[in-house]
This record gives sequence, structure tokens and C-alpha cells, in this order.
Amino acid sequence: MKILVTGAGGFVGGVIARMLRARGDEVRTVARGDYPDLLKLGCVHVRGDLADPKVAQEAVTGVDAIIHVAAKAGVWGKAADYESSNITATQNLLDAAMHHGIKRFVFTSSPSVTFDGSDAKHANESLPYPAKHLAHYPRTKAEAERRVLAANGKNGLVTCALRPHLVYGPGDPHLLPRLVTRAKSGKLAWIGGGNQVDVTYVDNAAHAHLLALDALTGDAPKPAGKAYFISQGTPVHPDAWVGAILSAIGIAPVTRRVKLPIAYAVGAVMEAVWSVFGLKGEPKMTRFVAAQLGTSHHYDLTAARNDFGYRLLISDEEAHRRTVSWLQGEIASRRL
Repeated sequence: MKILVTGAGGFVGGVIARMLRARGDEVRTVARGDYPDLLKLGCVHVRGDLADPKVAQEAVTGVDAIIHVAAKAGVWGKAADYESSNITATQNLLDAAMHHGIKRFVFTSSPSVTFDGSDAKHANESLPYPAKHLAHYPRTKAEAERRVLAANGKNGLVTCALRPHLVYGPGDPHLLPRLVTRAKSGKLAWIGGGNQVDVTYVDNAAHAHLLALDALTGDAPKPAGKAYFISQGTPVHPDAWVGAILSAIGIAPVTRRVKLPIAYAVGAVMEAVWSVFGLKGEPKMTRFVAAQLGTSHHYDLTAARNDFGYRLLISDEEAHRRTVSWLQGEIASRRL
């Protein structure tokens, strides 16, 4: 197949592109910048911003399917920037796909689209969108997901959405590098205690996209019009999970702990200060981050297993080994 992968210059999108090329698919990518590694991989690149309808039309011309990974992530920033990257770009891709008669569309969503600030334990896809989100990222991702699922069946387009939770592994640009940096400087503290969360090794997240894409065929594909949670399938205690990684790379365990209500209040204050004074960068704490770190959120994978055969490509043990090895290399080369 010829497949458009948006966000292929990023973490999850890059692994998806490599997996598709490894099995013989042609891959087209689109982004505002250039990515020489993708060209070496044999990908064809379109340069531009998907918030421009013309770029979306050019990117999808001649492809058989779309895996839309690109998004503006983060917990702070202008609403308009999130809406442009996450909603407008997605709608442009959907419009272009329907115009060109493309049949399959897999969207990378996030479990945060259902997050209301409270615990979600062994939750399934019946979990509703909250009345109000705590940040622009989950709000705009939820709206984009709604539009993707609503487009299912229009002009022959078949769609689904995947919600991988806390993706990590070699090449991780955000989660583990930030935790390691803060732990090394003595600035890392746990929020709450006893909560459990799902994590997802990057190869498993990427593999789920290929499985879902391949399942969107036939007269009545099971994933059509549905969203799915994706993870390793076994929730972890954040302090123990991160602690094991820190210990393996020679960093002392983190013992500082802050109660969730205090962290939430600090986040509210910091958001107000950043908003009033227009400070640059992200606040060190926000209400969304505090609630995410201090609550349980893990999910039932039955639907993904039944509808498109999701299984772990990489075990927890192998994922840990590969991640530790990569982090050790980053530390040795002084990138961390």
C-alpha cells in the first residue's frame, strides 16, 4: 500500500513509518520541516502545514490510507495553536480523504480525551468525554477524535482512533528524559500515592496502528467508527516503575511526595500567574498535570484484542531492557 503517515518525524510516527517500510509499504510523510532520516528510509516527503487545506490535498493525493499521528502536544499554550494543529489539520485531512476516495483512516488519539480529573480504573471505551477538559490538548484531541469517528462511512471512508497511554522507549523526546533530568537535579517529587497507570512501549503503540489499519477492510470491519485504548495491559505504580528505571541507570530513588490537593492548588495558581503575566514556557505545575500524576488511569484492552488482534509485540521485560540501554547511552553521550 501507499500510506500517508503524518507526524512521522516524531516519536510514535517515526516508528510507524519504519514498520510500514519494513513490511514493504510505500510511505509518504508531511510536516513543516525536513527529516533526512525519513528520506533515507525511502519515504516521500511533502513539506507544509496541514492546517492549510491545499497541503492536505497534496499530501493525500494518490495514497491508499492515512495514519494521522501529528498533533500539538503539551499542557500549556494558546488555544488557537492547539485548535489549528489538532482540529483544523484533522478536518482538512478528513475532507481531503473523502474528496480523493481514500478508504482507510487511523487516528492517533489519547486517553486524556476522556479524563475528567478523577480515577479511571480498568475503564473501557464506554467512558464518556468529560463536560470540561483541564487543558487545551485533551479538549482539542477530543474534538478531533469526534470528527474522525463521525466521518466513518462517509464517501466510503472507514475510520478508527487509537488511544495509547504514556508512550515510552528509545527516542522518547518528553516523558522519561524530563523525569530523569528532574531526578538528577533533585527536583522530582511524586504526587499522591498508591495510584496505578498504564504505560505503552513505543513499538507496541506503533504495531497497534498497523493492526488497526489492516483490520479496516472487508464489508463490515470491526474497528470502523470506534476508539480503542492501547497499553502494555498491566498497570504500574508510577513511583515503582520510574524508580526501577532510575535505579538501573544509577540515579538515586525519589522519596519526596506531595499530596494531590496541594499540587492541584499550586497548579491553579501557576496557571493564573502565567496567564496574567504572559510568562514564557510551561508552568512547572498545572491542574491537568497534577490530576494526571495523582490519579489512577488504566484501561481494559478487550476491545482492541477482539477487534483487531492487538497483542504485545515487545514484552514489559524487553521494553525495560531496551529503554534502560537507550537512557544509558544518552547519559554517556551527555545528552541527558
